[in-house]
Amino acid sequence: MSKLDGDAVALRRVSRRYGSGGSAVTALDDVSLAFPHGSFTAVMGPSGSGKSTLLQCAAGLDRPTSGSVTVDGTELTGLGERRLTLLRRERIGFVFQAFNLLPALTAEQNVALPLRLAGRRVPRALVREALRRVGLGDRARHRPAELSGGQQQRVALARALVTRPAVLFADEPTGALDSRTGHEVLGLLRGMADREGRTVVMVTHDPVAAARADRVVFLVDGRVHDELTGAGADAVAARMTGLEAVPC
Repeated sequence: MSKLDGDAVALRRVSRRYGSGGSAVTALDDVSLAFPHGSFTAVMGPSGSGKSTLLQCAAGLDRPTSGSVTVDGTELTGLGERRLTLLRRERIGFVFQAFNLLPALTAEQNVALPLRLAGRRVPRALVREALRRVGLGDRARHRPAELSGGQQQRVALARALVTRPAVLFADEPTGALDSRTGHEVLGLLRGMADREGRTVVMVTHDPVAAARADRVVFLVDGRVHDELTGAGADAVAARMTGLEAVPC
């Protein structure tokens, strides 16, 4: 397994079909994409375009029907569940719209959870540093119910980063947040790519969020339709409006 020069994640001719026969649904159709190390990419498209399926296949949460996925130099195709689980724990971080924090645990305990699940020692200094990096160094002992939505999403970011992953996948990370808080979270994601060299792949429906990325990839009917580089929110919104008018 050779490491791809410059690419943290690469999909080659990936297809994902659900069901069989006449009722089969093709969620991804022969998609080839690369996400370079240290880049921030947004993925957009109309409802049902395959955005979440792309994220799940790229992150090893779902297996393609055909094609190959490589993450941080490791080819996922053919990996057993145990090795795939280990790779996800050690090299991949996840952030979701719903935060997915355990309500009975403090912020500190939620952040430490991936390390505990991996059977690794949990240095308190490492956990506190992860919280400090997302601006919550003074909220370590607070439970989710005692935190705002934006603070909960920051805890989720700290949890995703505590294992020092090579790639961070974010599925609508600002979807449940107000615009100001969403802007702060996007700033944290932007900083992870710029200052820490992490690769960020974000699914979003929000042109303002997508405009914070280096590149915006547009999906239509499970295929890569287009992409923009360095575009502002107005250009992204205009492109999305055009895609939603594309006949099926």
